[in-house]
Amino acid sequence: MKNAYDIIIRPIMTEKTAGLMEDGKIVFRVQKSATKHDVREAIESLFNVKVDAVNTMRHPGRSRRFGRFTGWRNGYKKAVVTLAPGQSIDLFAMEGPGAEGSGEAGE
Repeated sequence: MKNAYDIIIRPIMTEKTAGLMEDGKIVFRVQKSATKHDVREAIESLFNVKVDAVNTMRHPGRSRRFGRFTGWRNGYKKAVVTLAPGQSIDLFAMEGPGAEGSGEAGE
């Protein structure tokens, strides 16, 4: 297995994913080369929860214009992780850069 911190890039927080969280589903942006098995192992090791299912989807890059030049935005892959009944992940209480007590400026 690859490093779990390299596989999971960040959670995706939108109105739609907030509704999915009520059903025990959490959406993450993941590495493009990650498989469902990699995502399952990474979530279980990072958050100490039991995962029932993982659904992945790839979003292709979109064409963008910069004046008279055209270019492409990067595509990405996201994973919808279904947790086992009774399991939960509190994404708002996670510690990391910018969390209280992390020694950041402004204290």
